[in-house]
Amino acid sequence: MPTAPTGYDPSLGEKFIFVTGGVMSGLGKGITAASTGRLLSNAGFDVTAVKIDPYLNVDAGTMNPFQHGEVYVLKDGGEVDLDLGNYERFLDIDMTSDHNVTTGKTYQHVIEKERAGDYLGKTVQIIPHITDDIKRRIREAAQGHDVCIVEVGGTVGDIEGMPFLEALRQFVHEQDEGDFLLTHVTLVPYSKNGEQKTKPTQHSVKELRSIGLQPDILVGRADDELDPETKRKIALFCDVPTDAVFSNPDVEDIYHVPLTVEEEGLDQYVMEQLNLSDRALPADERDNRWRELVTQETSGSLDVALVGKYALEDAYLSVHEALKHAGLERGVDVNVLWVDAEEMTADDRGRLKGADAVIVPGGFGVRGTQGKIDAIRYAREEGTPFLGLCLGFQLAVVEFARNVAGLEGAYSSEFDEAADHPVVALLPEQYEVEDMGGTMRLGAYETDIEPDSLAAELYGGTSCTERHRHRYEVNPEYIDRLEDAGLVFSGKVNNRMEILELPDHPYFVGTQFHPEFRSRPGRASPPFLGLLDAALDAEVRSPEVDA
Repeated sequence: MPTAPTGYDPSLGEKFIFVTGGVMSGLGKGITAASTGRLLSNAGFDVTAVKIDPYLNVDAGTMNPFQHGEVYVLKDGGEVDLDLGNYERFLDIDMTSDHNVTTGKTYQHVIEKERAGDYLGKTVQIIPHITDDIKRRIREAAQGHDVCIVEVGGTVGDIEGMPFLEALRQFVHEQDEGDFLLTHVTLVPYSKNGEQKTKPTQHSVKELRSIGLQPDILVGRADDELDPETKRKIALFCDVPTDAVFSNPDVEDIYHVPLTVEEEGLDQYVMEQLNLSDRALPADERDNRWRELVTQETSGSLDVALVGKYALEDAYLSVHEALKHAGLERGVDVNVLWVDAEEMTADDRGRLKGADAVIVPGGFGVRGTQGKIDAIRYAREEGTPFLGLCLGFQLAVVEFARNVAGLEGAYSSEFDEAADHPVVALLPEQYEVEDMGGTMRLGAYETDIEPDSLAAELYGGTSCTERHRHRYEVNPEYIDRLEDAGLVFSGKVNNRMEILELPDHPYFVGTQFHPEFRSRPGRASPPFLGLLDAALDAEVRSPEVDA
């Protein structure tokens, strides 16, 4: 969904909104920040974002998805926190690794400078050297934009977050008044008698003020809207105007959060405090497509089986969101049916019989691999629309090699280096790799698509640019044998296989890349749209769709 025209004026400088959180993690700071950005974008401003992650990892690339959610990949190959995926989807922008600041990245840079003698013999300390580097990164990411939203991960009081909060304190001190806002997101729980309790918010703000940061806006996360009396109490004890206390209640879909906080008046208050009101588009000229898209009525539903090994939605967040985007464009609800690949067996197809489509997503490691292969075989043999992503693409090659091409013992060398037929093998450039972090084939590559193929129909042309994250590829030694058996490789990058399809199947598509990372509300990913179109056209459509 393209953003509205911008009224950026370099002479006016960038505005900054810092978003912190208290009481507990996982409250929705990222969605609150992204929703604020969406509303400012609707009002005509050019908005970008920075996510600060206080962990010691240089990036998210080596982190377990079950602990931290999916690893989101940016166009430049940056492996980052899933919140940056939310920023890209809400703001419809492409970000780079410069928009993700971690403790590991910051300390590594400062230590490298110290080793090179760049500090001219000075004692290198957290203040000012680490904090200066943090501020530099924020300012560079914000340059050229009207507003930069900076989310600080974790909660106020975490020891690992202290250098970043100190950097924000200095940042605020250096900025002109009216060029920054501090938004603090806190939990407002209910007592057993149904009373909204403000004490957690009070203590969280007290912790924030103890390090020299006074919030300008407080956003209360609760099951329902904050009562007027709750807002007045929070304002009194936290020293903010009552008008600066906003509700962010639970909603059915995260894409409704911008609508909820807009009704609360959060965007108007932000623009007034940042002196942006006069530069904003008039209310009747603002981009209203987001509201129209996410509030449209749907007709029917589809059940899509997601076959994976992490029983955690955040581990496959972008896949869920891409299905949602496709559903919005086709006017249907998409229900994701979780199928544990470890429990899936060749004889246990009942888990898939009720599904209108099957997706096998990306991943690493041998656990659950056979279950995914069995699910792929089911989809191929039963004519169920199928989409394989990255590892799902590779395992589709393995399944086809074993059960159609007659290559008994076919497998990926990732899981069995002594496989009789390693139809998926390590990329040549990966043999010399020693470090695990940031060394895969990462980021955006342009794929050449065969004319008159299903892929060309999906993408509306003979090329596409999508993001990658993998170490293995289809073994070139087996391509001819696979193609002779009927597998079509319709997309390639420098003779590397990128897209596969089966012509005699209602929809059997695999992509070595991750199309889910570029899917947006109002601009759904072509392979996901194709999957839903095939499911809607198939005889296995759900009763609701038939009705």
